[in-house]
Amino acid sequence: MPTYIISAGSDFFSERTKQSIAEKITRDYAEITGGPTFLAQVIFNAIPKGSHFVGGKLLNADQIFVHGYTRAGKTPDQKAKMLDSIVDTIAEAASVAKRSVWAYLSELPHTHLVEYGHVAPQPGQDGEWLNTLPVEDAAFIRSIA
Repeated sequence: MPTYIISAGSDFFSERTKQSIAEKITRDYAEITGGPTFLAQVIFNAIPKGSHFVGGKLLNADQIFVHGYTRAGKTPDQKAKMLDSIVDTIAEAASVAKRSVWAYLSELPHTHLVEYGHVAPQPGQDGEWLNTLPVEDAAFIRSIA
């Protein structure tokens, strides 16, 4: 955890831009929260033309939405820094004004999520958690890290 789902118009982001955004969000997550990069994932969703409405009207602007799911336990300052980082990263990468980026963070207790097939650890206990996993699961996770 965390998972950041980025939704924008179809073909809005190039593959290179997606890679850059994913790397920056992951790096900032690790720097701001101290969490390991092997828990951070970034998923891009394409919104088909004619499928996005704001205020009941078809949206005719470049709006990008990010919904982040994170384990509870982050400080208000950490959450604010992550949101600022996400908005800055997306706006810069997409060459849009910050007003075009909407970002949300939803917190979940660690007992309400499963990662790599196992209930997630409490924040700050990621290393201990990794060491308790079956050898093949821990090896797979370490290969990503």
